Amino acid sequence: MTVRVGILGATGAVGQRFIQLLDDHSTFELAALTASEDSAGKSYREAAKWRVNTPIPDDVAEMTVGATTPEDVPDDIDLLFSSLPSSVAREVEPSFLDAGYVVSSNSSNDRMAQDVPLTIPEINPGHLDLIEIQREERGWDGALVKNPNCSTITMVPTLAALDEFGLESVQVSTLQAVSGAGYSGVTSMEIIDNAIPHIGGEEDKMETESRKLLGTFDGAELELHRMDVAASCNRIPTLDGHLENVFAETEDDASPDAAAGAMRSYESADLPSSPEQLIHVFEDPERPQPRLDRERGGGMQISAGGLQETANGLKYNCLAHNTIRGAAGASLLNGELLVEEGWV
Repeated sequence: MTVRVGILGATGAVGQRFIQLLDDHSTFELAALTASEDSAGKSYREAAKWRVNTPIPDDVAEMTVGATTPEDVPDDIDLLFSSLPSSVAREVEPSFLDAGYVVSSNSSNDRMAQDVPLTIPEINPGHLDLIEIQREERGWDGALVKNPNCSTITMVPTLAALDEFGLESVQVSTLQAVSGAGYSGVTSMEIIDNAIPHIGGEEDKMETESRKLLGTFDGAELELHRMDVAASCNRIPTLDGHLENVFAETEDDASPDAAAGAMRSYESADLPSSPEQLIHVFEDPERPQPRLDRERGGGMQISAGGLQETANGLKYNCLAHNTIRGAAGASLLNGELLVEEGWV
């Protein structure tokens, strides 16, 4: 089965990651690219300033970029991946949904909407059933699915593994790579020899999205997870890979060995882009590290390490590649889940 897909916002940093990940994909055939009006009508090679560490696929380089409107996307596209800035996506995505397209979006708008699935396929695939409510309430022929923020997706798989012990509260401090801000998001004068102890909006995303992802859906309503989450988000001068220090309190005692076992045994998804093992747990207390471990599982695996007991629970570190697992790869995996579950 071949599924024809398109990318909304194909020339940006996440759009370029989509193109890299879709090259030679087993199911998806890239058939449409959109960008701003300034790029529309140009070849992709002309429109995009390519910054990914592999060459532009030859066939993609010669594709013509269209405007980001339903009229510029072929009717036979089965699935769209959105990497639009949230301010643009908020205005543009509904027009594609009205037109009947299924959209797997990395943009932050509507992630916490009651009728929009916020999905990590290994964690909460059943939340896709919110699409039925979404279509009924909004009158869309299409469907909108979101993946979480790049810092949220780094932590939540480890929390899902620990939830068997009864998660009560989580505190997290992040050390986030500069690529998370986009190519021009942080200047060299800001970040070299420095760390920035604030990332606008990031803390709220981690605190709310985590509870939605681990919440329960009864077929009619989604109930957020009861745990408390407090986040402190920091930018550091690494290129890719978000490293996070997590402190978790659980209702039942969880030794470091038991927690490590729960993480190692947490099941991955049976999808083309899924890593064989979702969470790799290091015994070496100096791992994971961004430069050494962000590419594990093709950038789709979560790494954890440094598990230790505290007075109230556990502390540990976790890491993921923020533009692969945390952005384009997350949307790609959601697209594969949509196909697997028959929504596409």
